Amino acid sequence: MKFLDLAKVYIRSGAGGGGAVSFRREKYIEYGGPDGGDGGRGGDVRIEVVDGLNTLIDFRYQQHFFAKNGQPGMGKQRTGKDGDDIVLRVPAGTEVLDEDEETVLADLTEVGQEFVLAKGGNGGFGNLHFKSSTNQAPRRANAGQPGVERTIWLRLKLIADAGLLGLPNAGKSTFLAATSNARPKIADYPFTTLHPNLGVVGVDNAEFVIADIPGLIAGAHEGKGIGDRFLGHVERCSVLLHLVDGTSDDVVEDYQTIISELEAHGGVLADKPRVTALNKIDALDDEERLEKRTALEAVVSEKVFEMSGVSRDGVTDVLRAVRAQIEDDRIRERRLTEDPEPWRP
Repeated sequence: MKFLDLAKVYIRSGAGGGGAVSFRREKYIEYGGPDGGDGGRGGDVRIEVVDGLNTLIDFRYQQHFFAKNGQPGMGKQRTGKDGDDIVLRVPAGTEVLDEDEETVLADLTEVGQEFVLAKGGNGGFGNLHFKSSTNQAPRRANAGQPGVERTIWLRLKLIADAGLLGLPNAGKSTFLAATSNARPKIADYPFTTLHPNLGVVGVDNAEFVIADIPGLIAGAHEGKGIGDRFLGHVERCSVLLHLVDGTSDDVVEDYQTIISELEAHGGVLADKPRVTALNKIDALDDEERLEKRTALEAVVSEKVFEMSGVSRDGVTDVLRAVRAQIEDDRIRERRLTEDPEPWRP
């Protein structure tokens, strides 16, 4: 299945049916009176989060979604049938944006969440509705309200606990393959990863989800390389795992390149907790490892882990550090969502 994280969709809710102008005509009924029914209501356009989806690929083949119109009212006080709703089914983590691609209409993060994108028009009143003591035979009825037509964007941001960052060929895919059942493409050339991958990682009888995104290069926020469009997939993460290629000539410059791109991207990414690891230590001798780790720690101002996704040296320590940051983030969220103690005199 191909990966698609951005889709443009055209929607239109159903129009309400018009009311009926009708009079009761039966034998031996001298004063039948009005009996025109109301029109049916137009269908809504709704969006729903369902389980089992992880891409918006379905919206590549269908971009127009129109709900059914309500049926007109009929004689004998019969109300028209309501139009059927239409439902857009999306994966968890989908954002609904207005046509300007900036205004967020809904942020759907849990399975079962629903949101009405366009409400159907109400049906018109039949002439029975207008009967009164002074108007015994009304000959008027209302037309149904029109439906709502609009253009929206669907943007998917993967739901993951931790996100992998690094330059191309920093070893992110190798790390994900070594620690989970995910099988991303691995090769010795840049931009092997062309779309995000998810992997479930376990350490110390605990599991969490890691997202691997395509590598960033200097100027990614300006559209160079694959660009920074995939950074949105790690915005929901609790912690970022920054892998620095230990075989690089200048690990400090590599580290600062990624940090600069995070800051240029804006949002909350630059402020998220980070775990920094010097990767591919299996290709370095002891002196090189010490030199490069010391240089990185001077810039990072915190502990820099050493690891190798190929030999799995130091991988467990890195996973434990990531898990600790995830737990801290969950504790902070619980404190924010817990109800305060009731007031007592």
